[in-house]
Amino acid sequence: MKIIDNKNINEVRKEIKKIKKENKEEKVMVRAQDEYFNRKILEMKDVDVLVSPEIHSRKDFLKQRDSGLNEYMCKLASKNNIIIGIDIERIKRMEKKEKAKIISKIKQNISLCKKTNTIMTFVSERKYFKQEIISFFIVLKGSTEQAKKAADSYFALNL
Repeated sequence: MKIIDNKNINEVRKEIKKIKKENKEEKVMVRAQDEYFNRKILEMKDVDVLVSPEIHSRKDFLKQRDSGLNEYMCKLASKNNIIIGIDIERIKRMEKKEKAKIISKIKQNISLCKKTNTIMTFVSERKYFKQEIISFFIVLKGSTEQAKKAADSYFALNL
């Protein structure tokens, strides 16, 4: 299971086709980039996980956070059965101030995904217990149903 990390949408499409051609059951994970790129990725049906839309270089607005997702993009992800992934290992390596900003963006994304019934999960090299994943989502104002779906999809991706 490899995360595709490329800014060119056409090259990403070619990589996705190549992966699906080799093995139809392989999970395709794409690291989020800018808003246009993310929308195009969410419109594809062959993608399984969009990883870390909250980590980007765009500035936040004066009175609003730019969490990398909006309601339309969450509905697209839900419609195309795409999971929104949180790269928790990448967040752990950040400085404290940056980590706090990212966690607030994740909190906003969790509420957006709860509203649109989009599944979120962890994407990590390390194994996490089901209770750790559920606790993370509940602490960040996710519902228990959403937390259980996140834990189930985590184990489905990593097995």
